[in-house]
Amino acid sequence: EFYLLVLIAALGGILLANANHLASLFLGIELISLPLFGLVGYAFRQKRSLEASIKYTILSAAASSFLLFGMALVYAQSGDLSFVALGKNLGDGMLNEPLLLAGFGLMIVGLGFKLSLVPFHLWTPDVYQGAPAPVSTFLATASKIAIFGVVMRLFLYAPVGDSEAIRVVLAIIAFASIIFGNLMALSQTNIKRLLGYSSISHLGYLLVALIALQTGEMSMEAVGVYLAGYLFSSLGAFGVVSLMSSPYRGPDADSLFSYRGLFWHRPILAAVMTVMMLSLAGIPMTLGFIGKFYVLAVGVQAHLWWLVGAVVVGSAIGLYYYLRVAVSLYLHAPEQPGRDAPSNWQYSAGGIVVLISALLVLVLGVWPQPLISIVRLAMPLM
Repeated sequence: EFYLLVLIAALGGILLANANHLASLFLGIELISLPLFGLVGYAFRQKRSLEASIKYTILSAAASSFLLFGMALVYAQSGDLSFVALGKNLGDGMLNEPLLLAGFGLMIVGLGFKLSLVPFHLWTPDVYQGAPAPVSTFLATASKIAIFGVVMRLFLYAPVGDSEAIRVVLAIIAFASIIFGNLMALSQTNIKRLLGYSSISHLGYLLVALIALQTGEMSMEAVGVYLAGYLFSSLGAFGVVSLMSSPYRGPDADSLFSYRGLFWHRPILAAVMTVMMLSLAGIPMTLGFIGKFYVLAVGVQAHLWWLVGAVVVGSAIGLYYYLRVAVSLYLHAPEQPGRDAPSNWQYSAGGIVVLISALLVLVLGVWPQPLISIVRLAMPLM
């Protein structure tokens, strides 16, 4: 049933990718969320997994109700649920209507939870830690990217970003997510919690590009490039955690100590993890740097100076904890390593995905033109 649930969640992601109506947006989000309730608690014999599943189920149900109520208020004011019709029906004067602002505000709460933005992020570290490593990978990548993609389409068609009140609220959420996510990650000794807090800050960076969406096509390009960098880097980082873990050996290898000295007995795996940490930190010669450069350029172009400052400060803080993980891989290995990847890990499906992700992060970091061309070709499809 594990694979069936993953396929249903993937179907939800495909539905979201094609959504141009608030009803299909809600159906897609629920189709992703419902299987995840079971997937997060799949290792139910472990206390943390069951606890994470209960927490995610309750909070996700509350977020869905906020989202649905917000849609109802938007429909009451506009008389339509289609993105295109919303763009036509909502003129400049209507954007300041209290009912419409309340509707979009409630939708921000619901979508903010799904994207784990501050202050709707409380579930993220516990669920990432409790869920089996492959499920945490799906949560961090496919789930968030699909939802963010449909939010961007809503911004393009409906004039949500034209409302000054909504832009200010989103800017505050982006600022808080960047700073809080990075500060909380500093003290983590559990790699899954660290990556959970890190994902909060990355969604904050993406929100900066989303706020600047009205300034030109470069914002859409920035979102596409950054999402690709975030996807491959997170896939690789969580993939290494998945390879080091096994459902038959108890809890996941999520303690930073489990990775101490990994280079001395699994050099290629340690090199892959290093590349992923450098990319997430936004170090030059990696795809993460290209994405972050785009976000900064878009922020400067839109004159979002305090958000640009937050991105710079957040990146500086992030540098510390990403390099802490990378350096620990090359320290003196313990006499008896607590956890280890299988000797033939590179021939498994997970190993192949991790190696391809590392290769793409490096190649596209040095030569990003193919990715930029693909993003530009995909832009008219939005």
